[in-house]
Amino acid sequence: MSEARKIPQTVAWRTSSYTANGGNCVEVAFGHPASVPLRDTKVADGPVVVVSRAAFAQLIGMFGRS
Repeated sequence: MSEARKIPQTVAWRTSSYTANGGNCVEVAFGHPASVPLRDTKVADGPVVVVSRAAFAQLIGMFGRS
């Protein structure tokens, strides 16, 4: 079951330094105690996916191995 979470308007969203000008990337907001919000760079006011810090660490780890 999913839970709606409020993401503060003042949160600092970040993109990778490897981001190209094409805009096909995700943004990450850090600073939440147990979760990591993610969103599409092309739809800044669109939906936000919130994952646990452990799930985010696994995702980043998979990219490092590919």
